Amino acid sequence: MSSYQKELEKYRDIDEDEILRTLSPEELEQLDCELQEMDPENMLLPAGLRQRDQTKKSPTGPLDRDALLQYLEQQALEVKERDDLVPFTGEKKGKPYIQPKREIPVQEQITLEPELEEALANATDAEMCDIAAILGMYTLMSNKQYYDAICSGEICNTEGISSVVQPDKYKPVPDEPPNPTNIEEILKSVRNNDKELEEVNLNNIQDIPIPMLTELCEAMKTNTYVRSFSLVATRSGDPIANAVAGMLRENRSLQSLNIESNFISSTGLMAVLKAVRENATLTELRVDNQRQWPGDAVEMEMATVLEQCPSIVRFGYHFTQQGPRARAAQAMTRNNELRRQQKKR
Repeated sequence: MSSYQKELEKYRDIDEDEILRTLSPEELEQLDCELQEMDPENMLLPAGLRQRDQTKKSPTGPLDRDALLQYLEQQALEVKERDDLVPFTGEKKGKPYIQPKREIPVQEQITLEPELEEALANATDAEMCDIAAILGMYTLMSNKQYYDAICSGEICNTEGISSVVQPDKYKPVPDEPPNPTNIEEILKSVRNNDKELEEVNLNNIQDIPIPMLTELCEAMKTNTYVRSFSLVATRSGDPIANAVAGMLRENRSLQSLNIESNFISSTGLMAVLKAVRENATLTELRVDNQRQWPGDAVEMEMATVLEQCPSIVRFGYHFTQQGPRARAAQAMTRNNELRRQQKKR
């Protein structure tokens, strides 16, 4: 047994309760403060939990932020500022820099005819701007001033060369108006197989309940008149993607499907792509700009679907891998060529 273990043996039979009973209230309070686990360097803890509360005074009242700020500001104003080592007197020292005038050498001096000298001397800023544009001095003006002077036979730059530092004013572009589509009426028309309804556009409607979208996909299974179905930026996820996949397996009239800018994962996209193989009428499919990148396996599946489905002639997706991109481009070229040959027949 080592000496350290022998030293610990004498504390084995000590009665801790007996020791605590013999301590005074002041000693118990000091022991309680020492046993508190504090971590002053832990930035994840609030400031009040990083150190022990050693305040003995009772609180004077609730926190008044405005009064505290006013007190701190008053204290800052009452503190005397430190005197400068070198007092500021406002005296200007030294001489101001005067750039020397550069004389133009005789070989660089240009002499014009008296008529041109008089015309340039009396030219306005707008005329000087047009002359600079004609001479190709496009660095002295903005692009708009340059092309206005070149393309127009009249003086267009009424502001002159001094206006080059001003940006061009563009007309504000208004926001796109909200989608006025009534989802309940669309769902009713799809269920009734209304022959006048050929396009279902629910783009940018972000508060559509998931059960209503699922019912719409179920109704699309038996619809024979809708040609275009668009769910762009509707916050649709994998449940909607699975409903769309079930619709594609049974619908035989849909030609265009757009589910871009949604929250569909690789699992949902894979379900849609597998369903596209069983659909022979779809000619356009757009699945780009999802919340997360679908992965290499999904991109390879996209290229395989385009190779096995000659009916698809338009596909919307930005490939990140060279292999699937080349295969998809070759498949799209072949599909469009087959479509062109079918039209010629």
